[in-house]
Amino acid sequence: MKRFYLIITALLFSFTTFAQELIETDFTQTKMMKVSGKTTDKIGHISFDGNDHLTMTYTVPEGDYFIIDGNMVKINMDGKKVEFDADKVKMVGLQRATLLNCLSNNWEQAAEDNNAELTVTEEKGFRNVLIQAKGKVPKGGYKSVELTYRMSDNMMTRMVLEEAIGIINTYEMK
Repeated sequence: MKRFYLIITALLFSFTTFAQELIETDFTQTKMMKVSGKTTDKIGHISFDGNDHLTMTYTVPEGDYFIIDGNMVKINMDGKKVEFDADKVKMVGLQRATLLNCLSNNWEQAAEDNNAELTVTEEKGFRNVLIQAKGKVPKGGYKSVELTYRMSDNMMTRMVLEEAIGIINTYEMK
């Protein structure tokens, strides 16, 4: 009987850990170009399975998408469709890995991949994660990544990605 309880406990722990990595929510995205100060707002839905499948479909503008399906990265932004094999395009591979690691709470790997320092703080019911470049940012890497999680359910509520080229994307999850 004791073995049965241990198995059930292990299964519940596994399910809870996996469930915390699942993301299924609407979001808003604000893209800002640092040089010009120009901003663009988008609205969409994000679905992440906790592994290597991420889908961001946009309702504004309708038809845009960003999909990670294994090693493949598929993008349709402003009517321009592209598809990359992340194993063959190093820059895309780094961005793919960073996104998946951040969404999976594997911040240490995201920091290492981007030659960055990792700082994690907790305040007023939120966990704040900052991944800040230490020096030269690898091509396609991020100068900084800011993540905010609601501690009550470990749900990511905000993600800010600052690219080395001066583009800042802010995602607010609903």
